[in-house]
Amino acid sequence: MSTTASDPLAALGALPGVPDAVDSVRKAVDRVYGHRVMRRRSNEVTAEAALRGSRGSAALAGADWNLEEVRRRTDFSGDGETRTVGAALRLTAEAGQLLSIWRQSPLRVLARLHLVAAGGATPDDAVGRPRLAGESVDEPLVEAPLPDADEVAGRLEGLSQLIIAGGTAPALVTAAVVHGELLALRPFGSHNGLVARTAERIVLIGSGLDPKSICPAEVGHAEQGRAAYVAALEGYTAGTPEGMAAWIAHCGRAVELGVRESTAVCEALQRGAA
Repeated sequence: MSTTASDPLAALGALPGVPDAVDSVRKAVDRVYGHRVMRRRSNEVTAEAALRGSRGSAALAGADWNLEEVRRRTDFSGDGETRTVGAALRLTAEAGQLLSIWRQSPLRVLARLHLVAAGGATPDDAVGRPRLAGESVDEPLVEAPLPDADEVAGRLEGLSQLIIAGGTAPALVTAAVVHGELLALRPFGSHNGLVARTAERIVLIGSGLDPKSICPAEVGHAEQGRAAYVAALEGYTAGTPEGMAAWIAHCGRAVELGVRESTAVCEALQRGAA
């Protein structure tokens, strides 16, 4: 991601096709927030969105469980898939606690997210910090070239500065860039995908686009499939205007699919079937 312009995120928001994606997402979000169920039962919708978002994020990380299994399970200390689902659930729960810190210290939040995701499964000296030179990364979904530790440190600092400075970029653009940059960098030795998708969630909530966290983009990313997710990410890592626009549009579609999921939850609650 280039940071040479005075407001590079705003510049990305002007790429061909991105304004339409931003507008489509805003209209979709407004529609679900206007649902009559949201007047009195928004907490139930938020809780269900959190569960479904966690399931979607875990699915992209290789643990594609049935929603009811995620809902039923209480012990997440078993095999790799079980721990992945547990990590996704913990991260979703943690996201709402970190909103006030994100705009002042995003790197601190990312460190906390990795600590929560690892949950003791990673050696202590590697938890909660960007990887050092020579350290490996366990992220099988993303096969893009791995930036070295110096590049990771520099780009994380640049991303942090952009977030702290704020700007005029739409929430969707900022969320997509945060998500894409973390996947491209894979700054931690593990759980980078889970952390990246949680960071996207934090941006969408904290920006005011989805303040009640009822539009789980993770659901949409999973629904579009791992192949489409990887292909869109390749556009981001290529750094071309077309590639960046395609990644932002992909993230926008993920939010819209998350809206569709929560709209269905609202309808079920209205019928008394949830």
